[in-house]
Amino acid sequence: MEVWIDADAAPRDAKEIVYKAARRLGFPVCLVANAPQRLPPGIAAIRMVVVSVGPDEADHYMVANAVPGDLVITADVPLAARLVERSVLVLDPRGTEYSPDSMGSRLAGRNLMDSLRGEGLVGGGPPPYGPKERHRFAAAFDQTITRMLKESRRAAAKPDDPPAGS
Repeated sequence: MEVWIDADAAPRDAKEIVYKAARRLGFPVCLVANAPQRLPPGIAAIRMVVVSVGPDEADHYMVANAVPGDLVITADVPLAARLVERSVLVLDPRGTEYSPDSMGSRLAGRNLMDSLRGEGLVGGGPPPYGPKERHRFAAAFDQTITRMLKESRRAAAKPDDPPAGS
């Protein structure tokens, strides 16, 4: 189990929540970005992957490397759709878990807003990231990571292969 962060756009507060949990629980974290970012000191399980500059390079890297049982933190809806399709868990920095059932409507809404922005009919992006969003993400992340760790321990306790000599 590894936690991946789409680090170019992830809010600093969301990253800090993941770092604190990684320090406490010891799970690996991989930040993926087009430029180096400062990593917190003293947490060996956190690494940084810098991909080449270009559209969607970080997305391509995460899709190629994240596996079922991993968690990706991203607000990028098209990236989330690609990952969910591969059975990777995805959580946005505002605390919403992407699911196969919600991806169609999430993609449609994202595409509509992108089109409206392109036509100049609406402006801006998402609302500011504040204490309410931080709290919602922290609660959702804690719940998700707890569930994943339990599933990981259960899988380790019950190997798929029967014991030798059976």
